[in-house]
Amino acid sequence: MRWLLDHPIPLLLASFALLWSATRFGTVLRLRHDLQDDARRGDFDIVLGATLTLLGLIVGFSFSMASNRYDQRKNLEEGEANAIGTAYARAALLPAADAGIVRGLLKEYAGLRVRFYSSPDLRRYLNASLDLEERRNLYRETGRAQERLWAAVAVAASSAPSPVVALAVAATNDAINSQGYAQAAAWNRIPGGAWLLLYVLAIASAGMVGYRLRAMPPRPVLMLIQPGVVAISLFLIADIDCPRGGIIRVAPQNLVAFEESLRN
Repeated sequence: MRWLLDHPIPLLLASFALLWSATRFGTVLRLRHDLQDDARRGDFDIVLGATLTLLGLIVGFSFSMASNRYDQRKNLEEGEANAIGTAYARAALLPAADAGIVRGLLKEYAGLRVRFYSSPDLRRYLNASLDLEERRNLYRETGRAQERLWAAVAVAASSAPSPVVALAVAATNDAINSQGYAQAAAWNRIPGGAWLLLYVLAIASAGMVGYRLRAMPPRPVLMLIQPGVVAISLFLIADIDCPRGGIIRVAPQNLVAFEESLRN
């Protein structure tokens, strides 16, 4: 299930197939156990309406959770670019030799942060183990870059301690800390329990819709509408909630703009 949540397009296809099967099961059940009188139909319609309403509320709530997390990741990317840019600017406050080293390390570090936000290629997108290995390598490279950056700043601060140098040290510390905030936001996904509730309600409502269709056998197009709409809704939620594998992603526009400014 986690692989599907990290790959929204396969999730869309799997969700549609699952919900269509539930709708089909409902129509088969209707052929065997028809609602005989109006009272039973009325009671069933009340339960169906309540189920669909609850499904709509949970879908809306989940979409709100996903969009809030997306906005948080977007804001943190902007904050991280600003923190690295500030550290790069304040590196000029260090002794000349140390300033050149720190700025070079910040350029390398900014490139690693751009890679963090970039989407995997098709081969790693479909192969979870390759994508996981790539992320682990990126985490290790980022950690080593942070260690080298902090060591260079620490040497400059110890050789020429002053309030002005402290400004550069604080800016570098903020740049390093911003990576942790961005990583935590990427790990902050919609809980698995919420997804379980979503799919239980979606499957139940799809089966009940199939059971309530009046024409028997129902038109095939009628059996596609509700599963298709719900599957697209779940796909959109998963896509926004997925930081790497989705279509709607946080592009590192601010970090890329910072890198481009260094080339000019």
